[in-house]
Amino acid sequence: MENYLIKIQKMTKILVIEDETLIRQSVSEILTYEGFEVLEAQNGERGIVAAFQHSPDLILCDIMMPVMDGYEVLYQLRNNTSTKLIPFIFMTALSERSDLRSGMELGSDDYITKPYTRDELLTAVNTQLRKSADKHEQTEVKLNELRNNIIRHLPHELRTPLNGILGFGELLMNYSETVSHEELPLIGKNIYESAVRLNRLTQNYLTYMQLELGSGIQLLEKTLHNPERICERKSIEMATHYNRLEDLELNLSKGAASIGETEFLKIVEELTDNAFKFSASGQKVIVDCETIEGKFILKVKDHGRGIIVSDISRIGAFMQFDRKRYEQQGSGLGLIISKRLVELFKGELKIQSKVGEGTTIVVTLPGNQK
Repeated sequence: MENYLIKIQKMTKILVIEDETLIRQSVSEILTYEGFEVLEAQNGERGIVAAFQHSPDLILCDIMMPVMDGYEVLYQLRNNTSTKLIPFIFMTALSERSDLRSGMELGSDDYITKPYTRDELLTAVNTQLRKSADKHEQTEVKLNELRNNIIRHLPHELRTPLNGILGFGELLMNYSETVSHEELPLIGKNIYESAVRLNRLTQNYLTYMQLELGSGIQLLEKTLHNPERICERKSIEMATHYNRLEDLELNLSKGAASIGETEFLKIVEELTDNAFKFSASGQKVIVDCETIEGKFILKVKDHGRGIIVSDISRIGAFMQFDRKRYEQQGSGLGLIISKRLVELFKGELKIQSKVGEGTTIVVTLPGNQK
């Protein structure tokens, strides 16, 4: 007999939500025989309680039930942090496309239509468990990569501004008699710039963790009018910071974007900062914004060293490329934060780059939502 059981270290837990006793018991017997741990609930309300209490690895749920139907069960589970990622399969006698589409739109992973065979049931169950296992594996790989990058790069990023603050602070504390009046503003400037860099790194790290964990960021329907003004102000600010005002080229058109002002400010700041940071003095940095077919488009282009194609897909927090060849001052957080913020507001961030010619970041956001 074919073995359907996925081999994992702990027993896989499956919750069956079904109001018809014979069907529920039949499904439970099949799954129990295959080695799964099975939990049962005779209606949607009890099913939700069981899901919250036991955190099953997969949920099988009927649609038409008393007390609470399957659609409401799925809606409640998908809107709860602890259960939103649990694979969910509808068991239904409804065969109309509209009914099945409703379930998929709510976030159902699959469905099986009654009456179904043992093989159909187990195939659906194992398919979703394999997909879930693959997602967990991919997540673990990404987490390990992030951990390793943090260990390698974050201490350096923290030490650099800290050393500046400590060094100049010690100079003022222990050797103040050797410091001339003319040198004091320069020392203060270095301390201030180091503190600003450290504060920005800390804020970026906290923002990144909030975005990755889905906490602390409130997504509201917002419309930003005249985003071109923010583009102009922030681009000039960053160009001034790098003493490269003559390298900045602005092509700005009036428009509106569905995003918060704070979030858009952050995106423009990080993208223009990267453009100046990874290009040399004398190389143009071009910032464009326009509205095309109801969508707001922001482009930030530099003429720096560029990124090889294989590295573009690997861009993430604390990712630094060609560090042996280039002295980099950056955590990689700015670009991934911008990408996450754009996606949070149902937009898209694309990277176009060619080694030796430069990089263009294209941000597309929904336009004014009336």
